[in-house]
Amino acid sequence: MMTKNASTLNHIAKPKLTDFFQLQWQDAQSNYVLTNNEKGVIKLNRSAAEILKLCNGLRDIPAITRELERTFSISGLQHDVDDFLRVACERQWVC
Repeated sequence: MMTKNASTLNHIAKPKLTDFFQLQWQDAQSNYVLTNNEKGVIKLNRSAAEILKLCNGLRDIPAITRELERTFSISGLQHDVDDFLRVACERQWVC
């Protein structure tokens, strides 16, 4: 049986930022932000930014999770990454 999380994320097997948004560092915020002509600037927390930096359309979700776990020397991030990407997909940040 497929979980809701899995079914929601199936179509973004290799997530990438949509054409509507751009990820950039903003010195004034000292933070990564998503910019969009219609929605303005969306300030991201560090976790969100680190996930989105890896969403280049080349990595699948498990590879993104492994990279984050390796980079930050932590395990068990799959659920958090799945949850974030589901929300990011709903907000059309990634496809």
